[in-house]
Amino acid sequence: MRHDPKPSANRYEAILNQAKSLRPRRTAIVQPTDIYSLGGAIEAAKAELLTPLLVGPAAKIKAAADELGEDISGFELFDVPHSHAAAERAVELVHEGAAKSIVKGAIHTDELLRPILSRAKGIRTERRLSHTFVIDAPNYHKFIFITDAAINIEPDLKAKADILQNAIELAHALGIKLPKVAILSAVEMVNPNIPSTIDAAALCKMADRKQIRGAIIDGPLAFDNAISAEAARIKGISSPVAGDPDILLVPDLETGNMLYKQLEYLARAESAGIALGAKVPIILTSRADNLHARLCSCALAQLYYAYLEREKFSVAE
Repeated sequence: MRHDPKPSANRYEAILNQAKSLRPRRTAIVQPTDIYSLGGAIEAAKAELLTPLLVGPAAKIKAAADELGEDISGFELFDVPHSHAAAERAVELVHEGAAKSIVKGAIHTDELLRPILSRAKGIRTERRLSHTFVIDAPNYHKFIFITDAAINIEPDLKAKADILQNAIELAHALGIKLPKVAILSAVEMVNPNIPSTIDAAALCKMADRKQIRGAIIDGPLAFDNAISAEAARIKGISSPVAGDPDILLVPDLETGNMLYKQLEYLARAESAGIALGAKVPIILTSRADNLHARLCSCALAQLYYAYLEREKFSVAE
């Protein structure tokens, strides 16, 4: 496993404490057949961040528990023959109302997402599924969200609008009432030869027309003048976002993936994240994630699901 960074401000402690104040929700842990995914689920249960529903081959799950020296007899276990069946059963548990979120175990992401995104039996919504990392970088003054660095490879304009709305709602769930969004590109000027600058300009106009709601949005912005007000000033950029963004919308998966990993390994940032846009939050853990990242991702899912419940109640009212 990778190093365990120590964030300077320890901002995630507040998130963890807030999530622990909520009732633990039943969560489908898909294919927890290795010590990392099963161990993370067990620790999340001990921290009262979730109630695990273990979904996978029972013999392999019990073998992992024996290797950990943990007793899982108190957890519900849904015995299925293989990982594909585990993903399908997890989706069924959501439809049945038994599971309020899903956690990826020892299963490939595309295999997990296939039944989730099924048009016939899945749990997709009208919104595009996307992933958002919430980063605690020691040299930045608050959390910063990076999206999408895990699911959408080369999103078009429509997909980017959904990706952005998903991230904005996660920010709302964390108590950020009007997040600031920087739409990243290589440059800060609209250039017909750089498609991401055209998308950025269109997204800003979509926000003006209330097609994207709940945030202050500006772009295109290069990374330096997005993060640094001084860099923006030197370049003569007047922006309500520069130097203070909550959310970075990246042009594509490669950019986002490299950016968040650079922050983790070079800047010793702490990160956690969830996938949004389905009927329940989805935690796409990696084998390289440390325990703290796994717990923080569970906390994000808890807070986001509570937000969805509040919004549903508000609409019903």
